[in-house]
Amino acid sequence: MKIILLKDVKGKGKKDDIIDVSDGYGNNYLIKNKLGVLYTKGSKKILDKEINTRLEEENALIANLNKIKENLDNKEITFKVKVGKEEKVFGNISTKQISDELKKLGFNIDKKNIKTSSSLDTLGTYKVLIELHKKVKFYINVRLIK
Repeated sequence: MKIILLKDVKGKGKKDDIIDVSDGYGNNYLIKNKLGVLYTKGSKKILDKEINTRLEEENALIANLNKIKENLDNKEITFKVKVGKEEKVFGNISTKQISDELKKLGFNIDKKNIKTSSSLDTLGTYKVLIELHKKVKFYINVRLIK
């Protein structure tokens, strides 16, 4: 029996996979628990249509994120900080603060998408990675001044 999986099934396959299973397992477990549907020409057409729709939505999202990337790529953000001995900053600049500064510039970027390679705790310029999507990554410069 051929089944199209509607959800990931551990040990069997991922969503949208077409798998061969025994009749009992297919009917009594996968179809009954709405984890899969019987493979037919009609269900295959529906699956193909859903996959194409998801791809189009993904491509539109990537296009929008690339516009943000073009505007922010290698842009510099400056933070005025208080320093102590040896030009050491009191505290450090967090991804939340970088996110808030980007919001002021009109870009709504979640702090989880901002990756710092080291703590921003001394004066200078740092390259900070922003990963909006696995296909859309770029760097901005974060500068700390007195």
